[in-house]
Amino acid sequence: MMRFSLPVTLVAALLVPVWALAQEPGAGARDEGERAIAGFRVPAGMKVELFAAEPLLANPVAFALDAQGRAYVVETYRHSDGVTDTRGHMYWLDDDLASKTVEDRVAMYKKHLSAEEFARYGVEQERIRLVEDRDGDGVAETSAVFADGFGGQAAGLGAGVLPYGGWVYFTCIPDLYRLKDTNGDGAANVKESLSTGYGVHVQFIGHDLHGPIIGPDGRLYFTIGDRGFNVTTVDGQKLAVTDRGSVLRCELDGTRLEVVHTGLRNPQELAFDEEGNLFTVDNNSDGGDKARLVWVVPGGDSGWRVGWQFIEQPNSRGPWNSEKMWEPKNDTQPAFLVPPLANFSDGPSGLAYNPGTGLGPEQRGRFFLADFRGATTTSGVRSFAVKRDGAAFALADQKEFLWGFEATDVAFGTDGNLYISDWIEGWNKTGKGRIYRLSDPAGVDAKVTGEVRALLTEGMGGREVNALVALLDHVDMRVRQEAQFELARRTNSEVQTPWKALVELANSQDVTLTARRHAIFGIWQVARTARWNAAEPIVELLGASDPEIRRVSARVLADLAGELPTLSDVPGVVKALIGRLSDEEAPVRFWSAVALGNLGEEVAMRPLLTMLAENDEQDAYLRHAGVMGLAGVADAGALVKASEGASAAVRL
Repeated sequence: MMRFSLPVTLVAALLVPVWALAQEPGAGARDEGERAIAGFRVPAGMKVELFAAEPLLANPVAFALDAQGRAYVVETYRHSDGVTDTRGHMYWLDDDLASKTVEDRVAMYKKHLSAEEFARYGVEQERIRLVEDRDGDGVAETSAVFADGFGGQAAGLGAGVLPYGGWVYFTCIPDLYRLKDTNGDGAANVKESLSTGYGVHVQFIGHDLHGPIIGPDGRLYFTIGDRGFNVTTVDGQKLAVTDRGSVLRCELDGTRLEVVHTGLRNPQELAFDEEGNLFTVDNNSDGGDKARLVWVVPGGDSGWRVGWQFIEQPNSRGPWNSEKMWEPKNDTQPAFLVPPLANFSDGPSGLAYNPGTGLGPEQRGRFFLADFRGATTTSGVRSFAVKRDGAAFALADQKEFLWGFEATDVAFGTDGNLYISDWIEGWNKTGKGRIYRLSDPAGVDAKVTGEVRALLTEGMGGREVNALVALLDHVDMRVRQEAQFELARRTNSEVQTPWKALVELANSQDVTLTARRHAIFGIWQVARTARWNAAEPIVELLGASDPEIRRVSARVLADLAGELPTLSDVPGVVKALIGRLSDEEAPVRFWSAVALGNLGEEVAMRPLLTMLAENDEQDAYLRHAGVMGLAGVADAGALVKASEGASAAVRL
């Protein structure tokens, strides 16, 4: 992993380009945006307003809002001017597919391009703009460049941004960056690459590094499309998945980088629900297949491989289509993959989950997906919900929610409104861009959203432990999570008040399930970094009467088992997890099997085989969990012997 820090120099500060500062949009841009709203299909009872328009922003690929409502907007200028598409250069297809590193890709450019063409690939730069409504009238009037200079022949499109913890995380091939404004002038003066080596192929434009988001474990999760990656981690280990898209995660400083899920084509953004489950919507290949709702799971492989994009004969996309890999579970698809939950949408890009205070009560528990199709009539924002289905989920419903414009990203503000960026027209950059605000005047409680903004703006650092514990049951998921993170940060020994508070809350029968869940997540965070074995309380919770507490506990132990060599020393942990392989709830069985695989205790092999036999290939996710378990607990000889058994599910 490469790491560097580049403070912005005084010279650079003085040489501000003419586009660095933008004024409030003129009447023409605002009128055009207002006229566009008249053509939208807006949910009943809701209202759309223009928050920002050119020249405050241009070519918006993605954006994120901070607690104060400021928008960090990723603007692309390299789209088709430095970042190209293999379909326009089919003569280099073999070389592109053979590329294994970013350096290979750049060498390919030099091989196939003239010196002048190669030089032009390094001219344009990506940037992040900070767009603000400083006078509080609901319309942004100020814009300035927060960070720029993301260019060079190896660079891709800027495609993801996240302000968090005083940093701004930014994904732009070939690097995962974090940026900081340390002097309060609104521009980043610290720029660090947390890891580099993303984008080994050219592939299709837009199959980039995307979607940074903070998980319930306090880590940074993000995605890469099937341009692939080949990264050297901070401890000198190679981490490479070059032929498919992936979901990765790391600590907030970039350390402990790891792959979570692969076999994706172009997963752009990620969203956690309030139970800690992670989802993405993956793009289709325009070969008769459909986009896919994916539950992201440890070790998951969704089946896509980059070379299949270019197979036309004897059938389009080869086995991807002929074996129905992109469809929900069926008898034609291979058993190695975890199938998608559902097929819907056409151009999935931005994705957000309602934090609990967004829009009206009927929108609680729902996801919102920007569906970009290159035309206003076929693009907009979809809304969907999921429901439990065996060990995994099924699509409960989905619909066109706000329709009639080229939405690229969505985000909930602390004001309870949904914000959406608009590409405006076509596929190519236009030099224009807008952000709209969707509000629900009758459904949002301004007092509650005002409290949310105040809590998140002020932060949790100065609050008493009892106050933090109370916030673990707040209606807003963002508030709950920040309170959890603060309690975990304060816990340095098992006798401290924050630790006792987390353990007592996790075991309490007198609080809500939501509060208990966050307490367990807080213990998860502590256990990952503590010097004593802080996982013991979670082991005890495997026997809880509430199935959701058992599920969360097994899920946390599955993660910790892969990180804590001492977890197997906790009295009763292996026995407790083996017992949960026969739990009446499939999600508990799923996470218990994954946990046992990560623990690597041979005694779990026979119970895992029993679980697989009882499942009898009915639940593809239980099959995956059983395989993950067996891969960790058994050697090759034991697996060969087991494969001679009577059960077809076990043999498989």
